[in-house]
Amino acid sequence: MGTFTNKKFRSSADAHNIAARYRSALAKHPFLLFGFPFIATMVAGSFFLTPATAVRYEKHDRRVRRMSKDEELGIGKDRRRVNMKEEYYKLAAKDLDDWEQKRIKRLPGEHDGVL
Repeated sequence: MGTFTNKKFRSSADAHNIAARYRSALAKHPFLLFGFPFIATMVAGSFFLTPATAVRYEKHDRRVRRMSKDEELGIGKDRRRVNMKEEYYKLAAKDLDDWEQKRIKRLPGEHDGVL
């Protein structure tokens, strides 16, 4: 019985095709024709996508900015100025020991927790 060769049969019509020439060159130089274009695409993509991600972070920085303590306390336009000493004395004047626990009305169908 005869031995079979490792070469695949290629017809003469396929020999002049670009795909056939690429396939045969790929077998000889796999990194140059497959690996290098892939790596080049990844590197070029990172350079081209960098400005797009920068726009995202710039938009976030415009929306969120650092506030001073006065701006934090006076965010609402009609708010009064808060004085810490005044608030302390208001709380100190209240009787915090005399209180009563009250149950609120539950929503319909909500479990009230009573056994």
